[in-house]
Amino acid sequence: MEYEKVIEQAFLAMGNAYAPYSNYHVGAAVETFDGRYFLGANIENASYGATVCGERSAIFNAYSNGVRKNDIKAIAIVSDGKRLGSPCGICRQVLSELLKGDTPIVLSNGKDSRITTIDEILPDSFSSEDLQ
Repeated sequence: MEYEKVIEQAFLAMGNAYAPYSNYHVGAAVETFDGRYFLGANIENASYGATVCGERSAIFNAYSNGVRKNDIKAIAIVSDGKRLGSPCGICRQVLSELLKGDTPIVLSNGKDSRITTIDEILPDSFSSEDLQ
């Protein structure tokens, strides 16, 4: 599979998840065209609103290091769930602004995998164009 390395990196990131409340672990990895990886994991908090999902953690890590949407080759999002995890609504909104619409989003739980894009999973998203 073309996305084996980014999936592998996402599973490494999942090892850093802090999920004492849900016990649902998520890892994510942003792969850039120049071969760098930016990792993130879900970090829960007793004040649930302060929890950060793995995919937002990874994309914010990439952006904090100067990466922008045109630099991103793919993002992998993995979990230890029985079925494939998919970004929550907040993550979809964030990804819709910080990824190009056709950037591959690779979902995996170690048994099953699926490749999608933000345009596919969040059509007609709210964007900066709506604020003009």
